[in-house]
Formats: sequence, structure tokens, C-alpha cells
Amino acid sequence: MKMLNYLLATCLMIVAYAMPALAQGDIITAEQFMQLIKTDKNVVIIDASKEKDYTLAHIKDAVNVPYKSLEKEGEVEGLIYSPSELAAIFASKGINDNNTIVVYDGGTQKYSSRVYWILKYLGVPNVKILQKDMDNWRKVKVPITKMPVKRAATTFTPKVNNAIIADMAYVKEGKALIIDARTSEEFTGASEKSKGHIPGAININYKEVLTPSEAFKSKSELESLIAQYKLTPNQPVVIYCNTGIIAAVIYTALTNEMGWTNVKVYDGAYKEWAVKGNRFDTKASVAPTKKVKESASDGGC
Repeated sequence: MKMLNYLLATCLMIVAYAMPALAQGDIITAEQFMQLIKTDKNVVIIDASKEKDYTLAHIKDAVNVPYKSLEKEGEVEGLIYSPSELAAIFASKGINDNNTIVVYDGGTQKYSSRVYWILKYLGVPNVKILQKDMDNWRKVKVPITKMPVKRAATTFTPKVNNAIIADMAYVKEGKALIIDARTSEEFTGASEKSKGHIPGAININYKEVLTPSEAFKSKSELESLIAQYKLTPNQPVVIYCNTGIIAAVIYTALTNEMGWTNVKVYDGAYKEWAVKGNRFDTKASVAPTKKVKESASDGGC
């Protein structure tokens, strides 16, 4: 009996070691995704990539909702449409607020995170974001196709969650820790495209919450990063970038892997702060972290 128990324990350890670590919260692995589409007939898959990328290849049955289609034109670049307008867009794509929605993109999680955050803002109760791990995608045979998907229009009733969005007035109150998700060059104003950062902000490049393969880091990895800034889970946090896109990556990591609940995205972001004539600071971040691979400008952020 002792030998049998030993063998069973050994087998369980081997299986546990061989399995990839499960993601946290709404972030799901390829294995979890494949299980979900087999068992939940209410699933709708959203590819948040640009249309040109969607046409090259996408997950079977995924409908294309480019992140840019959710942003309005105007004085401030990148602001999202009103809740009713956003609801109409999703409804026209055949997406209902009662669906189980899985969002993904083929890039650095920034487009999927943006759409994920928007859906959370609209109060969708069951929305997931697919972890980017191409090795696992291939391993579990996530179905890929070039065939476009068009779903019949439906209804979408928004239940707005204002707790996860910040406006300029809230940022100016100074009650929250402000995280700038852009490059260090943009943060300090060394980039020709940036005058600096919102006063009081710290700089955490969004790529620091991702692995080299552009998947979300685990909780333990994020805890190590966050410890450098002495952040605490209960303090209010506002994240911004240029136009609200890459800020959503850090939002997704903090609210899922870390389980933080007091996190907002400043949708107006750098663009609104600049257009409204607010002051910028150019001091380096208070807690510089190890250098991450950066580009002079992370387009579309």
C-alpha cells in the first residue's frame, strides 16, 4: 500500500510539473480555451487585431473587432465611444453582453487588453483574455483559419462600471498612484513625441508585465516587479499611456494575476493631458527597474 501511494504521488507530481501553470482570473491558457469552447456553447471569440492582420489568419469562429473601431475621432486621439455607442458596435458584430467572451490578439496583448478593459467597463460579467503562448497554441491545436466570420446582429445592454475608468479631474485630485506605461524615453521627454509625464507618476513600461514571449507574467514574477516600487494592493492606482491602449495591459495584469480591485485606466491619457495644456514633468522614475527592450515609440499605444 505504501508503494502504491508513493507511485500515485510521484505520478501526480510528474503531471503537475508537465502542465503549464494556469493563468489567474480572466486570463486563460490555450488549454483552458480549448476546454471552454468544447463545453460552453455561449462562447464568442473576439480577435482585437487590425483588420489586415485578421484577414491573414485568426482563430476559427473569431469575429474581428479591431480596437481602433471602438475609438472616436476628435480633439483627443484614442478616446473610446460612449457606452451606448460601444454597445451598438458590439451588437452589430453579433456579440451579446450575456455571452462568454474570449478576447485575443496576435501581438503583445495590447489590443486584446484594450478590448478586454472596454468590455469590463461595459459591465460584461463573463469576459476572458487568451494568454499569448504560441507553443501552447500549437501543442493543443488551437484551430486557425483565414475564413472571415460574420455573426447575426443582436442586442447588447451596457451596465457601466465607472470604477475602472479615470478622467482628467480624478487624476488631478492626486489621490491615486499614477503609473505611466510608456517607454522611459517618453516618460522623461527624451522622445520627440513626448513632453514628459504627468507630475507624480512612476514609470513601469507595459512590457515589464509580460514575458519575453509576450505572455502575462505570473503572480510571483509580478510581485517581484511591484516590490521595487513598494506598491500595495489596496492603494488606488491609475494607469495611462499615450492613448489608453498599453495602459490596459498593466490593468489586466494587476487585476487578474495580482487580484487588485482599485485600478483605473485614464482613457484620455497623455494626449488629453497635452491638449488641455497641463504641465509635464521630466524627472526619471522614482524606482528604475532593469532595462527592458524598448522602441523609440510603441505605435498605437
